Amino acid sequence: MAEVARRGMGRTPLSRARVLTAAVALADDTGFGSVTMRSLATHLGVKPMALYHHVAGKDEIIDGMVDAVFAQIELPEHDVSWRPAMRARAVSTRAVLTTHPWATPLMSSRSHPGPATLRHLDWVIGTLRRGGFTAAQIAHAYALLDSYIYGFALEEAGIPLDDASDVAEQVKVMVQQFTPAEYPHLYEFTVEHVLQPEYDFALEFEYGLDLILDGIERSLAG
Repeated sequence: MAEVARRGMGRTPLSRARVLTAAVALADDTGFGSVTMRSLATHLGVKPMALYHHVAGKDEIIDGMVDAVFAQIELPEHDVSWRPAMRARAVSTRAVLTTHPWATPLMSSRSHPGPATLRHLDWVIGTLRRGGFTAAQIAHAYALLDSYIYGFALEEAGIPLDDASDVAEQVKVMVQQFTPAEYPHLYEFTVEHVLQPEYDFALEFEYGLDLILDGIERSLAG
C-alpha cells in the first residue's frame, strides 16, 4: 500500500495545462491529424475519460493549442512605434509557426479564442491605433500583414526539404528532369539564383515584409 502511494506521489498530476502542452507536443511530433482524445490519453499515460475532467472535448483542446501558439509570439513593448513593432511581431509569428507548422491554418479559425489570442489581437489594434491608423486602416493593415505571414508560413511548410542544406541537391534532381531548351527561363533562374551558395528561401520573408510595410506607411501618409 505504501509503495502504491509513493508511485502516485511521483506522478505529475493531470491538469488542463498539461493536457494542452501534451497536445501541442503530439501535433509537433506526428502532425495535427494524430491528435485525438485516445492518442492524447495514451501520450499522457491515462485513460481517455480522465481528460474530460480538464477539457470538455477536442474543440476545447484545439482552442487551447492555438492559444498556446499565440502565447509564444513575442510582442514589443507599447512604446515601440508601429512599424518596427509590426515587423518584430511578424518575424516572431513566422518563427513560431515554423516550429508549429500545423497551427498556421488554425490561427484565425477559432470561434472561442483564448486569453493569449485576445491579448495578441488587442496589442495589434492598439499599436496601430497609437500609430495614427483609423479603424479602416487598421483593418486593411491587419488583413494584409496576416495574409502574408500565414501564406508564407504555409508555403514554407510545404517545401519538401528537411533543412536549407537539402535545397541544392533537391533542385539538382529537379533540373535533371528537363533541358534548358524546354524551359529556358526556369533553367536560367535555377542555375543563376537557386543553386547559388547564399540562396535561402527563408530570406524572402523579410524582403516581402518590408515591401508591405513600405506600402502601408505610404498609405498612412497619404
